[in-house]
Amino acid sequence: MKALLTTATALALLAGVPLAAQATPQQDLKEFREYYMKKFPGVSLNEFGNGVYAIDPVSRVTWEALEEDFPPYEDDLKKGEKLFKTPFANGKTYASCFPNGGIGISQNYPYFDAANNTVKTLEQEVQECRVKNGEKPFASEKGDIAAITAYMVYTSRGNKVNVVVPNDPRALAWYERGKRHFYMKRGQLNLSCANCHKDSAGLYIRAEMLSPALGHTTHFPVFRQTWGNLGTLHRRYQGCNEQVRAKGFGSQSDEYRALEYFHTYMSNGIEVNGPGSRK
Repeated sequence: MKALLTTATALALLAGVPLAAQATPQQDLKEFREYYMKKFPGVSLNEFGNGVYAIDPVSRVTWEALEEDFPPYEDDLKKGEKLFKTPFANGKTYASCFPNGGIGISQNYPYFDAANNTVKTLEQEVQECRVKNGEKPFASEKGDIAAITAYMVYTSRGNKVNVVVPNDPRALAWYERGKRHFYMKRGQLNLSCANCHKDSAGLYIRAEMLSPALGHTTHFPVFRQTWGNLGTLHRRYQGCNEQVRAKGFGSQSDEYRALEYFHTYMSNGIEVNGPGSRK
């Protein structure tokens, strides 16, 4: 017990936060939700999974028509399903690498892998599955990796995000790292994720309304009109870093996986509705 407390204290000091002052993930989640529910009264918790369209009724009309009639990710979903079900050269499939055959599980990602003291994302485990079965990894952020994870996420639609931060100082260290990234200012514009998607959510930057961070991760991978194709959450993180003129960390870096861990935990209880489409 003494060793455990010493480890926890050391981690807190490394994080630059006094141990007594640290909120638990559960407290963070409660305060995070309450902030947005107060800021946007009348918007239900689950509705935040629709991003900016939860708070912008004008653009929502066009978005709903697009989603219902011509979802731009439809071809990617078909491609992803085919990739997922096509056997590797050794005869195995992706289903052999995941619980429940990889179906209906994305709501549990990312998760803390205690055996390896790391956070695992869905994209990361798809790549590891390929390598384990003698295949080369996909290119990161878009293309096949986005298509196959879009299909896996699609099979989880309606399941509620359920990311777990176990009571393990190593898991808490990953969580706190992601939390620091979310609130830390960076780049030449000296902005944090929270500045745009918490403090300024609902305000306009040029002609675009800034979306709430609550529910952000539920609909990735996303087809963005500005991209013209489907992309992963880490691709979006890279884009945000570039927009504030900060150096990126790279897809599946420790920094982005930690951020995804915190960011997704903040959407616990909201239904998965990916893949999605955005401007």
